[in-house]
Amino acid sequence: MRIGAVFPQLEIGAEPEGVARYVRGLEELGFDHMVIYDHVLGAHPDRPGGWAGPYTYESLFHEPFVLFGYIAAITARLELATAVIILPQRQAALVAKQAAEVDVLTKGRFRLGVGIGWNAVEYEALGQGFHTRGRRIGEQIELMRALWRERVVDFKGRWHRVDRAGLHPLPVRRPIPVWMGGGYAAARKEIVEPALRRIASTADGWFTHVQPGDGRAIERFRELVAQAGRDPAAVGLEGRVNAFRVAPEEWPREIDWWRRMGATHVELNTMNAKHPSIDAHLEALGRFAEMVRRG
Repeated sequence: MRIGAVFPQLEIGAEPEGVARYVRGLEELGFDHMVIYDHVLGAHPDRPGGWAGPYTYESLFHEPFVLFGYIAAITARLELATAVIILPQRQAALVAKQAAEVDVLTKGRFRLGVGIGWNAVEYEALGQGFHTRGRRIGEQIELMRALWRERVVDFKGRWHRVDRAGLHPLPVRRPIPVWMGGGYAAARKEIVEPALRRIASTADGWFTHVQPGDGRAIERFRELVAQAGRDPAAVGLEGRVNAFRVAPEEWPREIDWWRRMGATHVELNTMNAKHPSIDAHLEALGRFAEMVRRG
């Protein structure tokens, strides 16, 4: 399994020096990749209708594409992945352009994870339809892949039109790997069948919220991949170990579960685990990486 880390968005701060120390530390520890979450805006809880989301306007979120442009210049090996960009609240052609640029700057070290999200406030602010997001994302991915493969694209879909136009420069990897998140409600331990079908038929890999122990969700995903006429062994699977939920002495058990499930990648999320500094995050990540390697 390839070893990843979740960028500690909420706790790393806004200073570029701290970001640089963190990502360089990941490379020194031998990590294969780093993933980052996406939120454009945070809502104020004191608003009409209230607010039940896990993040507010006080939650710190770096913008992934801009941040990756910075990280591209200060790393040499680390793969960068979004997990996930909320694609339907953004313009597909613009995301294709931004993703291609990151892939060029990193010399092919970029993986684009996308999802439909849950934050209606962001959708409204960005001028995109919230209730059509699940139907639009498939067409968005189809258009982006065409833009990454072809110099000139003539595309006409239900929501998108590109009239004989193209990107320049094209990405290093054509097309860029597109992974998807969603398909599983972790709080309820429930499979979200329509979303999981969409991922199984479309994505190069699944950023799953499945918690170790729920093998039925992984089995169902692979069934759906096969039903879509695809080889389940060719579709990636990234599992997550949450340090705020699982004590370090339990990490080997969870790592072993993901290995038995055939995960291609496993990541550690160190946010909300009461790490007082960047060095503390890196120390925990170093222990995790060693556990995975001992496997």
